[in-house]
Amino acid sequence: METFRDQKFTGKTLVVDDIVFINCRLTDCDLYYSGGDFDWASTSFDACRFHWRGAAKRTVDLLRLIGALKEHPEAEGQIPPTTTTAGKPN
Repeated sequence: METFRDQKFTGKTLVVDDIVFINCRLTDCDLYYSGGDFDWASTSFDACRFHWRGAAKRTVDLLRLIGALKEHPEAEGQIPPTTTTAGKPN
């Protein structure tokens, strides 16, 4: 997996499958995820948009269908912008 350490990303479009972020900060980014491996440690996501594809999209669709995940009214294939910090690696 490709590893990014101690970096800042602003306004980028990134595919996060098979990516490791360690001590990074992502701001206003579009993040695409298809269900592959990933790891985030001590990384923050500020106003980023997550877009789901492939197996990940089908999982999100199932979770919405059974009411386990609420759809945001402005979201289409994405979760609305978030501010979060990822913790320790697996």
